[in-house]
Amino acid sequence: MTAAQADLLIDRPTVTDGAALWRIAKDSGTLDLNSSYSYLLWCRDFAGTSAVARGTDGAPVGFVTGYVRPERPRTLLVWQVAVDAAHRGHGVAAALLDGLTARLGAGHGIAHVETTITPGNTASERLFTSYAARHGAQVTREVLFDSGLFPDGPHQPEVLYQIGPLTPHSSH
Repeated sequence: MTAAQADLLIDRPTVTDGAALWRIAKDSGTLDLNSSYSYLLWCRDFAGTSAVARGTDGAPVGFVTGYVRPERPRTLLVWQVAVDAAHRGHGVAAALLDGLTARLGAGHGIAHVETTITPGNTASERLFTSYAARHGAQVTREVLFDSGLFPDGPHQPEVLYQIGPLTPHSSH
């Protein structure tokens, strides 16, 4: 754990965090930005399967949003991961993922993680492949949504990363 991580609290998001999550996503420059309303709903309805990193003042500096797949109740789909620019490069995203999956592994028996990454997003590729290595898990990749499925103009394909099974006694 770095000094920057030691100053952070990994917590469940609340509705009052929604605006900050929207801003962090907007400022990321890489995420598909959803409506501000969707971040409020996410913080209300999916707080149990999401996490926020809070700085010393309690304000969010990073987040991971996710949900348990209804057809696969031991699989967490990670929707978005973002860290405020001032806190990038200090392992905050990794700490968020580790903390969230530790909580869900204990409470829900989560054994697999899925996410989608567009080709060329090397930061996300590194984040999730290093996550898999830390947790003794395999990674498989396949195109989930081809670019032709998106109705709103040019969009890169979304590649599904399937990570698992997670090793139950991994060190975090």
